[in-house]
Amino acid sequence: MAERLQQNQFDEVGVNPFNAPVPGESLTSSPETPKAWERPPQYTDEEDAMRAVYMVLTEQDSLRGLIEIISEGTPLDEIAQVVLYKGYVEGKYTPDLMLLLAEPTIYLLIAISDYAEIKDYVLYDGEEDDPDTMLPEDNITPVDMDGDGEPDEPKVQAKPSKEGISDSLLSRIEKDLPSKVEEVVNVKEEEVE
Repeated sequence: MAERLQQNQFDEVGVNPFNAPVPGESLTSSPETPKAWERPPQYTDEEDAMRAVYMVLTEQDSLRGLIEIISEGTPLDEIAQVVLYKGYVEGKYTPDLMLLLAEPTIYLLIAISDYAEIKDYVLYDGEEDDPDTMLPEDNITPVDMDGDGEPDEPKVQAKPSKEGISDSLLSRIEKDLPSKVEEVVNVKEEEVE
């Protein structure tokens, strides 16, 4: 008994596994004080919710931190997940609307990256190993998928269209976002000097 027990994975990270809610504990909370996500959402329209996400991401302090983590190599899809989940927890929209906002939010993050002149942003983790994004070598012959005896021509991959973002938000991105990003980048450069 003089030997100390071996450390487990919880001790290594300093977490007490028994310091968690009891199953069903959420059902014992008072109905008069519901959590934010248990109340009706603040936004029910996709365009209004996306406008709110845009305003949150383009605040000067948020934008400065956002540009930093994008330039450090944080995948854009993870940033979008965090931003959208935070909005859901705050009761801004439902889980269904949160999923609908994923694509336009990633497009917005790509636009921010482009305006901040970050060309090597990571879209998602494992992107470089994904066979769908790899360019084929020149010596590969097309496959005959339809069985007519002639190799099929490779399909041209469609580029992202502007259909994922509403026109009013798109115009705001094209007009306001470059100046906001430039202002944040200039402030950041002045702090470095």
